[in-house]
Amino acid sequence: MSEQPTIGIIAGTGLYELDGLEEIERLNLSTRWGEPSSEVVIMQKDAQRYAFLARHGLKHNIPPHKVNYRANLWALKECGVEKVIAVAAVGGITGDMSPETLVVPDQIIDYTYGREHSFFADDLEQVTHIDFTEPYSAELRKALIDSALGQFTDIRSGGVYAATQGPRLETAAEIERLKRDGANIVGMTGMPEAALARELEIEYACLALVVNWAAGCAGTRTINLAEVQAIVDKGMVKLKSVLMSSLSRL
Repeated sequence: MSEQPTIGIIAGTGLYELDGLEEIERLNLSTRWGEPSSEVVIMQKDAQRYAFLARHGLKHNIPPHKVNYRANLWALKECGVEKVIAVAAVGGITGDMSPETLVVPDQIIDYTYGREHSFFADDLEQVTHIDFTEPYSAELRKALIDSALGQFTDIRSGGVYAATQGPRLETAAEIERLKRDGANIVGMTGMPEAALARELEIEYACLALVVNWAAGCAGTRTINLAEVQAIVDKGMVKLKSVLMSSLSRL
């Protein structure tokens, strides 16, 4: 690459391409942590280059608990990425998080287990800690929120993301517990992704689309996956618009 991208996009469920960006090249990268989920697609608009990576693979065949989060973040870092916007499909827990709502969370609670969650695990000269008080970048969050408001798009400018293990959806009792813990939305990919970005000193923010009421919320007795897919298809149009606008602000 003659020029390295400084902005990365980690695409989640429903986002596999971005209109308005010119594809420059596709990189098959290998890292010391293994293989990333997909090729890193280098794209360009005007003078800015972007690195696009599909979290679940370009065929959406990698479940949340099998994603190699360390390889994904390391590959983006090697491409020169300094800022990442991560797209996620989530369930709504509290009443203000209804389906089709866009959310830019400001906090996260990690309920995952068994995932490789740190670069600072082995062969260390000394134990390494990171400050994770504020898990998301204020600058990136502002760009996303301002972009939505600039398009008169309703967006929730805050909320607590509960990261669960997956790949199954949660029970109603589990969601009730998350609600008591203070969570507003629930997803399966928010951690360790956010923490790994912090370890690599990459600014990171999440743009989430609520695609269903979480189990037991708003009278939900069962979750219809066909209905979820319809909301993903509809909501991604709005999400892409906000995402593209935010890129021009960075």
